Amino acid sequence: MSEPVRLAKRLAELVSCSRREAELYIAGGWVTVDGKVVEEPQFMVSQQTVTLHPDANLTPLEPVTMLFHQPPAPADAQLIGADNQFADDESGIHKLKQHFVRLTPCTPLEPSASGLLVFTQDWRVARKLVEDAAKIEQEYVVEVAGEIAPDGLKRLNHGLNFNGRPLPPIKVSWQNETRLRFALKGVQPGQIKYMCESVGLQVLGMKRIRLGRVSMAKLPPGQWRYLMSHERF
Repeated sequence: MSEPVRLAKRLAELVSCSRREAELYIAGGWVTVDGKVVEEPQFMVSQQTVTLHPDANLTPLEPVTMLFHQPPAPADAQLIGADNQFADDESGIHKLKQHFVRLTPCTPLEPSASGLLVFTQDWRVARKLVEDAAKIEQEYVVEVAGEIAPDGLKRLNHGLNFNGRPLPPIKVSWQNETRLRFALKGVQPGQIKYMCESVGLQVLGMKRIRLGRVSMAKLPPGQWRYLMSHERF
């Protein structure tokens, strides 16, 4: 029985590559041990069957961004895992364990809201969502109760103050008898609830369905998908 060795060393011997190349193959999810993908170069093997995928390449791993549909409950990056990826994810990205580490949450939801959350490993995405927060439009659907003031819809669109300052023009419209659609930039925590209460409405719930040009679309509650290469906030 052979002595256990690191997977990277065994792979380098099997396919005649450098140790560094073997580590990149393994980290990229291209290597199986007895049919199971192993992504840790330091994994110890002895008699197991080690196989390199025929389509394997040495392209360095790119940071990923994930879209998560937060249900009406507290959420954090731990709710994004291998088991709750959207079955219809069309990104074509090869799911790896490394995609679930060092995820940064971006652009928090309004308090008590559900809907679209963004988690990213890409500093460029994180910087854009922070630096351009005042320019990126967010869309919320708000469930309300009560009777709106006679000029309430007009005031919601333009004419209210928040935190002592006048709010800029906002696009607000009725979706149906109990739902308002808000499209606004630079939203401040508590702003939407305050606006509704200012015109006689009680907020029963709210959901963010779009952030910039990226929509949550058919992503089910509690599931996530990768941001696709053509999508831009």
